[in-house]
Amino acid sequence: MKAMELLSGFVTAPSTTFTALTICAGNSLTVRNAVEGSRVQLLAAWGKHQTAGNIRVRSPQLHDNVQGIRMYDVAADPVNLLPDQLLEPQDTLTVEATGSATGGDLELASLLLYYDDLPGIEGRFITAADLFSRTKNIMTVENTLALGTTGQYTGQEAINSEFDLMKANTDYALIGYTVSAVCGCVRWQGSDVGNLGIGGPGHPTKKNVTANWFLRLAQQYDLALIPIFNSANKAGILVDGQQDEDGTDTILTSIFAELGN
Repeated sequence: MKAMELLSGFVTAPSTTFTALTICAGNSLTVRNAVEGSRVQLLAAWGKHQTAGNIRVRSPQLHDNVQGIRMYDVAADPVNLLPDQLLEPQDTLTVEATGSATGGDLELASLLLYYDDLPGIEGRFITAADLFSRTKNIMTVENTLALGTTGQYTGQEAINSEFDLMKANTDYALIGYTVSAVCGCVRWQGSDVGNLGIGGPGHPTKKNVTANWFLRLAQQYDLALIPIFNSANKAGILVDGQQDEDGTDTILTSIFAELGN
């Protein structure tokens, strides 16, 4: 059973010292117990830094447990820094960051994981070819997320809170999204994706990347990575995001394809 999961966290004023993330509520850096031999993959990793710094992902199961995967990130530029990395079920990742030395500054980081076969999770995902063959119309849904200042996921509301225009009992594929202000990440949750959070970086000026975020991932990895939501569940399709101590709100525009059979 396929699954995808967004993991996010933050550190406070780490300066040049690698500091372990405080992981967001509901997330864990222990890789879930997927079926033995099935594919578990780190699809993407990014951060929202206030001062240029590093994100480091390491474990004894990766190349080395000294530097592991070390990625340099400039300020206010949350974009994917990682092409691909296979993971081992039940491995615990160590994720650390450097950055600002200013007291109270939060440096944010996120990982996006994929599971080819995760027992108990019934996520609905399609390939890029499926999307192209089934798309009838494009529709967008706007949500204004009142993001907090703690580095946790905040601002949660239902996808239909502000615009309730989905057709009854219809499948919609989430192609991508745009945001109006920079933030660590934006996230979608619901029963259609196994009640795990999925998401991407909150970059307002690189809409060419975020508007096709899930489609691009599906094409890059040749996997079923485009999530499907059914409108019957719209009140339970929840969106939120992660922000630093400045607490800037963002307008999230989710870009869906209405699907036919």
